[in-house]
Amino acid sequence: MSRSTTSTGLIAAVISAVSFGTSGAFVKPLLEAGWSPTAAVTARALTAGVLLLPVAVLSLRGRWAALRRAWRRIIGFGVIGVAATQLAYFGAIQTVPVSTALLVEFLAPLLLVAATAVLTRRVPPPLVLLGSALAVGGLVLVIGPGALQPVDPVGLTFAFAAAIGCAAYFVIAARPSDDLPPVALAASGLIGGGLLLAGLGVTGILRFTADFASVPLLGVLVPWWVPLLVVAAIGTALAYAAGVTASSALGSRLASFVALLEVVAASLFAWLLLDEGLTPLQLGGGVLILAGIAAVRADPRPVPDGDPSDADRPISRPAAPAAQMSPR
Repeated sequence: MSRSTTSTGLIAAVISAVSFGTSGAFVKPLLEAGWSPTAAVTARALTAGVLLLPVAVLSLRGRWAALRRAWRRIIGFGVIGVAATQLAYFGAIQTVPVSTALLVEFLAPLLLVAATAVLTRRVPPPLVLLGSALAVGGLVLVIGPGALQPVDPVGLTFAFAAAIGCAAYFVIAARPSDDLPPVALAASGLIGGGLLLAGLGVTGILRFTADFASVPLLGVLVPWWVPLLVVAAIGTALAYAAGVTASSALGSRLASFVALLEVVAASLFAWLLLDEGLTPLQLGGGVLILAGIAAVRADPRPVPDGDPSDADRPISRPAAPAAQMSPR
């Protein structure tokens, strides 16, 4: 992998994590005003997909066949990466603390490391093991030690399902592109996932309620569509498009570790926008997450072919074309 490709991927991954981190601060006013999680996520996904659609259409000029070739990837992205992961996360927080659900969901990078070890029958490199330990320790500090507590097994099952969906999101995003631009995958997946969620809400399978009154934001009352538009444009459209770009450039393993910065960004935005406390332990946790990312990035050994976390890397396929809410 070239240095420029890695640099571009890292920049895109950081942008994605920071963008996802804004979600909680802007969705929280809607939820507190009476929006159900299904309604909020549906509106967020569909609005973001529509915002990305013009850019996606421009990127596909002369390459419309790429949509047909990548139809399985698009469906997987929308159903698993957008709809299923969100549903599993919100199913989890019905019976377990949000901090616990987040901690479990963001174990997704470890699931990718474990899957690689099982499928390749190789012990992960020491730097990857060190980075995993540092990242998990940082997560516990940022989210809060209170996340480590006995919880309802059904809620915990949903949280693990969200972690699996989150890991699948990175794998799907990192697959060979078949000439499908990242923005086109993000737009089509968001629209497809949003339509699926809307169907589940309209049919009554999931609770679907919305309140179109003004909501408090940054100390003033604003129309309901203001926080929705912000979270759709920044916390969803930009976040998903940058996330797909990052996974394509870095592979899913490294991209998923950089994505852990989302919890740090979410804490910072909650402190700045919602006046929620930010403790020295959380800041220390952020440093540990950065150290974990650096350790995983520093591993000099290429991942062997067949590794699901980096199967699309140019190093192994040089001829291929190049909340606190859960983001996925």
